[in-house]
Amino acid sequence: MKDAATVFRALSDGTRLRLLGLLGSREVCVCDLMSSLRLPQPTISRHLSYLKRAGLVADRRQGRWRYYSMKTSATRLGSVVKAAVAASVAADPGLRAARRRVKARICR
Repeated sequence: MKDAATVFRALSDGTRLRLLGLLGSREVCVCDLMSSLRLPQPTISRHLSYLKRAGLVADRRQGRWRYYSMKTSATRLGSVVKAAVAASVAADPGLRAARRRVKARICR
């Protein structure tokens, strides 16, 4: 995980927080995130890139598709971020609904 200032800047945007909440503990395709959040691909990709630079998400490419997941972290800050994201998902009905949409639609 990068330095704390970079991480907190990445967490300062609502869209990036929602993306982290949707990633949770599994891998998700960009098209599923687009569908769930109802945002265009460039917006989703830009925010995911920011999160990746901050060391919060990992990605892998499979053919034309790119899959993202929340990065597992051995640092204390990483553990705190994961716990905060989980609490946010639990407290936000809109985010819970978006997460259900992601689970219902799995890109193959």
